[in-house]
Amino acid sequence: MKVEQIYTGCLAHGAYYIVSNGEAAIIDPLREVAPYVEQAKKDNAKIKYVLETHFHADFVSGHLDLAKQSGGKIVFGPNAKPDYEAHVAEDGEILPLGNVKIKVLHTPGHTMESTTFLLIDEDGKEHSIFTGDTLFIGDVGRPDLAVKTDLTQEDLASHLYDSLHGKILTLPDDVIVYPGHGAGSACGKNMSKETFDTLGNQKQVNYALRAESREAFIKEVTDGLLPPPAYFPENVRMNKQGYDSIDDVLDRGLQALAPNEFEQVANATGALVLDTRSADEFAKGFIPKSVFVGIDGSFAPWVGALIPDITQKILVVAEEGREEEVVTRLARVGYDHAIGFLKGSFAAWEAAGKETDSVTSISATEFASRKKADNVKVVDVRKQNEYLSQHVEEAINAPLDYINDHMDKFDNSADAYIHCAGGYRSMIAASVLKARGVHNLVNVEGGFKAIAETDVAKSAEVCPSTLV
Repeated sequence: MKVEQIYTGCLAHGAYYIVSNGEAAIIDPLREVAPYVEQAKKDNAKIKYVLETHFHADFVSGHLDLAKQSGGKIVFGPNAKPDYEAHVAEDGEILPLGNVKIKVLHTPGHTMESTTFLLIDEDGKEHSIFTGDTLFIGDVGRPDLAVKTDLTQEDLASHLYDSLHGKILTLPDDVIVYPGHGAGSACGKNMSKETFDTLGNQKQVNYALRAESREAFIKEVTDGLLPPPAYFPENVRMNKQGYDSIDDVLDRGLQALAPNEFEQVANATGALVLDTRSADEFAKGFIPKSVFVGIDGSFAPWVGALIPDITQKILVVAEEGREEEVVTRLARVGYDHAIGFLKGSFAAWEAAGKETDSVTSISATEFASRKKADNVKVVDVRKQNEYLSQHVEEAINAPLDYINDHMDKFDNSADAYIHCAGGYRSMIAASVLKARGVHNLVNVEGGFKAIAETDVAKSAEVCPSTLV
């Protein structure tokens, strides 16, 4: 028996590969499924099951493509009603896999179809649990993503309490917990950077498992939940109803367009131009009205947060050689409508004499000098908790997550000095604002981390201020 965790940091997502005696199971696969198929071939194994812990909200699973390519059977737990052929298992059902067994544990609460898969090894020992979004390392799944008119988040939290205490906490302490996500995922609020642990240790350190009563648990897990990203419901719909093959998505998105053709297609289709180069390169020059989300940052979550329409046509500007990576990572979160990329990247656009734009940037030292000399407008696009921890005096907080909701607060009457923690998010915000016609922006290089090294940081406040 072999268990492999396949962790994807940019999504904070864990998929799992289990193989025993020539048979394999894949749990919660990513959209691009070739690596799973290749791994099974290397192990001379047949993929027997494609196990889905629930209808995911934060990414589009590769279960349909993987089942089609491998012949494996898609398996959900009780209450799942997919719009395609799949096996909906019963609670307690045993799925044989080579010399081991996988037991289906229905664990509703995060969603009502949420299921944990318990791996029982060759000796009949309970070895590990694959918990999806039911139990994380340091946290549990948020109970507000499957709310119906007759089912509140408190109802779901109560179901989650029963699932944890009735199905999971009764297992031996040495059982390994393999969760669906780690730190950085929006599916929880207190996840550890560790990607697996023993159940016994989680009983000791996980705040939700230490709650003294059902009421205390419900209060703990529902307190402080931020609104989920706008793309979450669309990902659930795609995972439940189906989607285009990843091969079709790549064929559509990897159309190389010379500058003139790129411009013509943009004008004809109304496609959003998405620039995925580094923040420094984007600041120097970019196609007017394009939006920056750098591929080397938290790419997919920020695309999902800032492009509300998942069916939006997208034209890509990428570092040469990384176009397929960009289109693939867009598809991971359901943005399947990339229709081409700029051949030769931005250098080709410049060489063709096309119109360009740029973002004015200054050092934190220069910002400090201007801040002390004048009452400049400062916009902090970090999350509210970061801002409340410490911020520049009189800075306005406009979290990047909700920048689309606050466009009416910005104008061109005076320069606005914009920063985040390190520079990535502020460049995204600057691109969104400039695309909407707000051009009097000055980006502070290095963000608050750099500002904190200057004299102006001495006037940082630790008390709340009015939010934009």
